[in-house]
Amino acid sequence: MAGGVRSDARRNREKLLEVATAAFAAADGKPVSLESIARDAGVGIGTLYRHFPTREALVEAIYRAELAEVAAVAEQLLSRNPPATALRRWMDRYASFVAAKRGMAESLHAMFDSGAIERSATRDSIVGAVDLLLRAGVDDGSLRSDVRADDVVSSLIGIFLASGSPEQTGRLLDLLVAGISQR
Repeated sequence: MAGGVRSDARRNREKLLEVATAAFAAADGKPVSLESIARDAGVGIGTLYRHFPTREALVEAIYRAELAEVAAVAEQLLSRNPPATALRRWMDRYASFVAAKRGMAESLHAMFDSGAIERSATRDSIVGAVDLLLRAGVDDGSLRSDVRADDVVSSLIGIFLASGSPEQTGRLLDLLVAGISQR
């Protein structure tokens, strides 16, 4: 046993998180059955509850894993793309994160209200990723130096709230990147 957790238990937990993340993202705000998550992960409901005793525990685990991944992917994208391209691709990844949160909205709201998840920590993580991308773009001359990361994040939230379709979201994200690019 590595780290005190059996490898099959670790695999089950990872598979539950993977399946639950996809289920909540596809739910578009509709309820997601924990039984269907367990079934689709190939485990029994008891296994799901051993790893995640409540719906909120599952949602929190998904949220934390996704947030960490969204923040970390900025650096990965920069290592493979010019900064403006990396920023635009990161925006698509962030849009997926936001879409997944819609399916978990009720549980997330309760966790924010209880203090289990801090809004400021979430925002700081996202602003940090955007700041990394913006600084790289300023350094290579592709992005404007007068743009603040927190303003970009506020713009992104507005786009996600106002957009009526994935296609419109894409067009609006393209406009945002064009607006912060050097001409």
